[in-house]
Amino acid sequence: MDRILSVLVLLPAVLFLVTGLRWLIDPAGIAPEFGLVLGEGLGLSSQVGDMSGFFLTLGICMLVALVSGRSAWYDLPALLLMLTAVGRVIAWLLHDAALASQIGVEVVVAMILLVASRRLAQEP
Repeated sequence: MDRILSVLVLLPAVLFLVTGLRWLIDPAGIAPEFGLVLGEGLGLSSQVGDMSGFFLTLGICMLVALVSGRSAWYDLPALLLMLTAVGRVIAWLLHDAALASQIGVEVVVAMILLVASRRLAQEP
C-alpha cells in the first residue's frame, strides 16, 4: 500500500515539475491550457514567474517529501493546493469566474498528500 501511495505522490510531482518548466520554456504554449492570454511586459513576467514558481514548488516539495520522509514536506504542497482550491471557489462565488475543473485534481492530490504525510512520514 505504501508503494502505491508513493507512486500517487510521485506522478503529480512529475506533472507539476513539467508544468513549471513549460511555463519557463514555452509560456505561449501552456497559457491557453489554463485559460490565460499571455500578457506583455510586467504581466508576462508575473505570469511566468508566479506560475512556474507555483508548480515547481509543488513538484520539488513532493519529491523532497518522498526522499526525506518528513511530514512537513507533504503538508506544504497540500496546503498550497487547498488554498488554490479555496481561491477558485471564492473567485466563482464572488467574482463571476468559471469554476475550474482543475479544482478536482487539486483537492484529490491534496488529500493524497495528507494521507501520505501520515502513512509515509518517517519522523525521528
